[in-house]
Formats: sequence, structure tokens, C-alpha cells
Amino acid sequence: MSEWRKSSYSPEASDCVEVGHGVGIRDSKAPVTHLPVSERAWTAFLRLVKAA
Repeated sequence: MSEWRKSSYSPEASDCVEVGHGVGIRDSKAPVTHLPVSERAWTAFLRLVKAA
């Protein structure tokens, strides 16, 4: 993952989840490790969140 970004809903502090281009998810307090997620799974997740 080369680009990581915080959600626009996250506060300016470091207590948030970041999403990486490629696709991955990591905790901003532990940026060395991340959870790889397929593009298909990420798209399905976003659809479910938007529908809620």
C-alpha cells in the first residue's frame, strides 16, 4: 500500500482507521501492519454501509 487516507468522519487525532489504495485497512496507531482486502470485498462492504 503506498497511499493511505483517513475517513473524512475521523477526527484529526490518530485514533482512526485508514484505507489504503490497493486495498488495505490499518489502524493509524499501528501503521506497520495492515489487513489486505480484495477490491471486490471492499466494494461489497461500501455498498452495505451506504445502504444502511
